[in-house]
Amino acid sequence: MVTDRSPTAIDEAGWHWLRVKHVTGFPRQARDGYFPAHDVVRPAATTEADAPGIDAGKESLPAGPETVRDADRLALETTYLSGKWLVERPAEAVDDLWEAVVDDVAAERFWDAKVATAAGCEAFGESDHAVLVFTPNYFDRTDVDRVRRRLREEHGVTKRIRYRPDVYTLGGVHEARLGPLADSDAARFRA
Repeated sequence: MVTDRSPTAIDEAGWHWLRVKHVTGFPRQARDGYFPAHDVVRPAATTEADAPGIDAGKESLPAGPETVRDADRLALETTYLSGKWLVERPAEAVDDLWEAVVDDVAAERFWDAKVATAAGCEAFGESDHAVLVFTPNYFDRTDVDRVRRRLREEHGVTKRIRYRPDVYTLGGVHEARLGPLADSDAARFRA
């Protein structure tokens, strides 16, 4: 690792997240090989016809189908199609999971990731660390599901997890348009 400190050892105020680029040195844009390796549609080539179905997992949607479709349209308008699986881990288990996730990003099995540090957990009032494993295009449900399967099969993530498109975090001017999707517990997929 480039950094010799694990998420649980980072307790300086203000350093709430440890990002893969802090460890691997690679910015997200440098992992261009991820797209052809996993046959992922690039956000700029995505259309409304590629949107994930509303019927699958409808019971877990935090808003009505039209609001979800409108959020999908907003994602297309802004080409902000990335999203992430949220995995929560206690301090005694997060460092090993983080190291394995970093290895998967370096090998382009995962696109990007970040983890809450000890300082972040304290600042957010959380007892568990959040490990966020990103995909570049949540419309590409095959890739979203492949990452979830890898988290389950290779990293022992057996508890129910949720997937949140990054467009749901576009508060401010888009909050009225997103409605309940702007809530921090909103998720597009749960597994």
